[in-house]
Amino acid sequence: MLDIQYIRSHPDIVKKAVADKLLNSDIDRLLEVDRRIRETTAAVDRLRAERNKLSRNMSGEARTAREAAGVRGRAIKTKLAALEEGLAGLKREYDGLMLTVPSIPAPEVPLGKGEADNVEIRRWGTLPRFDFAPRDHMAIAEGLDLVDVPRAVKFAGSRSYFLKNEGVLLEMAICRFVLDQLIAKGFTPVTVPLMVKESAMLGTGYFPLGYEQAYRIPEDELFLIGTSEVSLVSYHRNEVLNLEELPRRYAGYSTCFRREAGTYGKDTRGLYRVHQFQKVEQVVIGRADDAEAERLHYEILGNTEAILQALELPYRVALACTGEIGLGQVRKHEVETWMPSRNGYCETHSCSTLNDFQARRSGIRYRDEDGTLRYVYTLNNTGIASPRILIPLLEIYQNEDGSVTVPRVLRPYLNQREKIGPKPR
Repeated sequence: MLDIQYIRSHPDIVKKAVADKLLNSDIDRLLEVDRRIRETTAAVDRLRAERNKLSRNMSGEARTAREAAGVRGRAIKTKLAALEEGLAGLKREYDGLMLTVPSIPAPEVPLGKGEADNVEIRRWGTLPRFDFAPRDHMAIAEGLDLVDVPRAVKFAGSRSYFLKNEGVLLEMAICRFVLDQLIAKGFTPVTVPLMVKESAMLGTGYFPLGYEQAYRIPEDELFLIGTSEVSLVSYHRNEVLNLEELPRRYAGYSTCFRREAGTYGKDTRGLYRVHQFQKVEQVVIGRADDAEAERLHYEILGNTEAILQALELPYRVALACTGEIGLGQVRKHEVETWMPSRNGYCETHSCSTLNDFQARRSGIRYRDEDGTLRYVYTLNNTGIASPRILIPLLEIYQNEDGSVTVPRVLRPYLNQREKIGPKPR
């Protein structure tokens, strides 16, 4: 959500952001509603002032004057009721329109419509070469009895799965490794509520555009989160934070849920696109300072790269174009890890700066050095998401005999185990 003063002063910049992000936001209508609200509010204030003046003077007036004042008072009451009803409707429309206004992309964000227009920044690592016919992650996992999809699908539906045996331990090891890495860098580990109110989804910008991707619990008017970012940003909802405590760094560990609406028939085999997954999320809350936000963005992006390098998984970093960065993002980098079975780099992490977009919606502020109240800036980036990260890990570390070598950095979390091998028959 942008400051309405900024929208009034820079309508062309905001309209360009709407067009560049391929969104549908009627800025002209918003400004018209905003103007009518201000005019109607002024008219309401004038009538209320007149009504109050009449009330104060009634007792000292002659009978005829009191009668005239009464007639005028009733007319004011009728007029006020109509104006206030209209004003309430205008404010509802205004609130809805404001929720559709995007953040302004940073200057370095490339213009584009889709993933093909993202700009590659760098690559790291050497792509694996096999001297045997490599298997995909499902063949590997099923051969090692690490996953069972058919039994999950028969009672939980498509895109469901069981992790089993060392598959469970491997996922836990990866998540714990990432948490330890982030804790060492000053992040506070947090487990979060998985069910939240609509206000939390609106406050973090996942609604109104993302309703179709969220699971709803109508009896309790709650929604399942698709990322712990929702809960971690909402943690400080309607608070005024201390300047000395900024930036705050959180590592959220949670199960996440996404309906994957609109992906029918896409990525149906394997663990790439599932409804339920585990994730460690980086969330940072900082001062309203563009330079600091940019520094923090590259800090959390660097954390992700350090994690993938420690796991020795080849990846590339791409700067997302305007059509890919979404409603609230000012800048976004996507980190894509090499997946042999897909013969390409595929998204495993997403690093975003949102400036005060979420803070305005969620009412999160701090008091600056001069005492001025300002909205905080928020940033987020994936620490790790599983089971998607299991795809490159299993495929890159596979051996000809069907076993999988455990990455060195994960061995301390698996009792120094070096390999996961087939079960004895």
